[in-house]
Amino acid sequence: MVKQVITGNMATAMGTRLCRPAVISAYPITPQTTIVEYIADFVADGTLKTQYVKVESEHSAMSCCISASNTGVRTFTATSAHGLLLMHEMLEWAAGARLPIVLVNVNRANGPPWSVWADHHDTIMQRDTGWMSIFCENNQEILDSMIMAFKVAEDPDIMLPMMLSEDAFYLSHTSEPVDVPDQALVDKFLPEYKPEHFLDPENPKGFGSLVMPPQYMEFRYKMAESMDLAREKIRKVNDEFYEVFGRKYGNGLIEEYRCDDAEVVLVGAGTNASTVREVVDRMRDEGHKVGLARLRCFRPFPYEEIRDLAKRVKAIGVFERTYTFGYQGPFTAEIKGALYGTGVDIPIKNYLLGIGGRDIRTKHVRAVFEDIMKVAEQGLDQETKWFGLLDGNTPEEEL
Repeated sequence: MVKQVITGNMATAMGTRLCRPAVISAYPITPQTTIVEYIADFVADGTLKTQYVKVESEHSAMSCCISASNTGVRTFTATSAHGLLLMHEMLEWAAGARLPIVLVNVNRANGPPWSVWADHHDTIMQRDTGWMSIFCENNQEILDSMIMAFKVAEDPDIMLPMMLSEDAFYLSHTSEPVDVPDQALVDKFLPEYKPEHFLDPENPKGFGSLVMPPQYMEFRYKMAESMDLAREKIRKVNDEFYEVFGRKYGNGLIEEYRCDDAEVVLVGAGTNASTVREVVDRMRDEGHKVGLARLRCFRPFPYEEIRDLAKRVKAIGVFERTYTFGYQGPFTAEIKGALYGTGVDIPIKNYLLGIGGRDIRTKHVRAVFEDIMKVAEQGLDQETKWFGLLDGNTPEEEL
């Protein structure tokens, strides 16, 4: 392995090159653009052999990946925010067609008002399309997750597309040391993609054809069944990756930090976990039994791990860099749904932070911990907290 100091977008591009996709479809959008530019450089200098297809929109980019994947080859694309939204129709098609496409989304807030900064709303809006969804914390995890993503998605029992998410600018344009594995090791870990069914003029088959109501439901059931199977597959691939490359990410679905004896835990995803981890260490030194549970995988949702965690703690605070116009944030709703009817009844409070790229600082995390500890002790307000609203009444620790 060779250690290089690279941005998250370069880590994505280098991870793509290591995975040897046969077709890459590219369309630029800030802050994803440098991913496809780096890949174009690799194609130009001959270090990546692929069919590099430049298209006129993100909708076309996903359409291209779908068409290529249907011919039985590995495919990749990347996008961000409004580009992902423009893909939405074809995201549904890719999942329903059971095509193991890998997509990297650089998380960015949606407009209006216009923004190019980090926010998880773009990814969360696709939660019911049938795509598996992984949130990365650092640049090393981006590269590693690229390799694992194809291995999981292309498994014959899974055959679902996977979306990897990296926070805009915190990762996409920030440089960190990254171990880049040898190509030979990756080739051994991730063999060539050889699906059982694909478009072949010599062996005609139907793909995505009309079905009648008695059959349609079974197609969706099969997708749900594979999504459930993907939990164990992700765990297994995470362990296998550790054996070969020496790195692992929790159990693949969730990563606990100092949770063994924790009384209060924060659950979060993406780069905010790094800040939480720092605060956990400081508060532990002060005698507070706090911990972090980083939600690495959103789809499939790690309900078993959440249930186990909830049995061990007095309260859970949920960090979300997104929002919903329903009741509470999407992570919080999933956690509460996983616990309902299990006999576990602990306070769970939703904290919305970092919306639109606002920095999440250590003092903010400490304030959240202090609040959820009070909730655990006194059973205080458990309604969603829009943390740090500039409404003239914001406490100093939230500014």
